[in-house]
Amino acid sequence: MNFNHFDESGHAIMVDVSAKQPTMRTAVAEAVVRMSPELLAAINSGGVAKGDVLGVARLAGIMAAKKTCDLIPLSHPLAIHNVTVDFEQGSAPGQLTVKCKVRAFERTGVEMEAMTGAALAALTVYDMCKGSDKSITIGEISLLFKEGGKSGVYQREEA
Repeated sequence: MNFNHFDESGHAIMVDVSAKQPTMRTAVAEAVVRMSPELLAAINSGGVAKGDVLGVARLAGIMAAKKTCDLIPLSHPLAIHNVTVDFEQGSAPGQLTVKCKVRAFERTGVEMEAMTGAALAALTVYDMCKGSDKSITIGEISLLFKEGGKSGVYQREEA
């Protein structure tokens, strides 16, 4: 691993990717949102006072992935070609899993964009539902898959 992301004065620098060849990059990340089973049922049936929770959260995740370079210092601005945000019922009652997939033909990976999209979609679920349940938690934001570039494919192993 190369941790040389500092100049001769010890200041953090943006990694120079100009010599890299662009390749198709894909990353998938997830965030887990836990809430009462009753609230999750209300989300799924459209019964939350603020409206379409999953639709708004999906839009927030897509927008966040596109704005990652404005949110994460030293990340590169990327020409993202596709972002999807999907929701799955988790393995436990009241668990919602947010999955964000990002694709781009670029010189650097899209892992941060996928993780940012998943995290902001999860935060949006919280924001839209906090009036009903302040005990909602967000956790396990993780990279599930990435491909493209010199490092090749990464697939997270199931725990």
